[in-house]
Amino acid sequence: MRKTIQRITPFLWFDTQAGDAAHFYVSTFKNSRIGSVARYDEETAKAAGRPQGSVMTVAFELDGQEFTALNGGPVFKFTEAISFVVNCDTQEEVDHFWGKLSAGGQEVQCGWLKDRFGVSWQVVPTVLVEMLHDKDREKSRRAMAAMLKMKKINIEALKKAYDGRG
Repeated sequence: MRKTIQRITPFLWFDTQAGDAAHFYVSTFKNSRIGSVARYDEETAKAAGRPQGSVMTVAFELDGQEFTALNGGPVFKFTEAISFVVNCDTQEEVDHFWGKLSAGGQEVQCGWLKDRFGVSWQVVPTVLVEMLHDKDREKSRRAMAAMLKMKKINIEALKKAYDGRG
């Protein structure tokens, strides 16, 4: 029986690091795995200007979400125009994903970071989303003001600001 194909799959273009990136992401997220690896054969290598036998694509899964990484060469680079949000229930999760994904990359602002491959991520505690959508606009404003001062999100500091204790 044929496996159902996910309707929308993020497809990430790397220069030569698709395999390294896929293995790094799989090591960062639980319930993740490498799927298939396709290599450039003589014909595709010639068409793409890539070495024959080198990795062309890596299919991988992060916590149930399928991705494909392509070694397509240096033509395209990642920008912050696209990012992946990692929703976290606890500070421990925030700390884990922030530490792993930002290692060798760049800490930005408000929970945003760029990993060592140039991919942008937002590490967001789910409580922040709840705070920002609160009907009490003053509480939401205080939570937003506190978040704007942070790189990695600190849940306890958000709660203090939200409750008017900070």
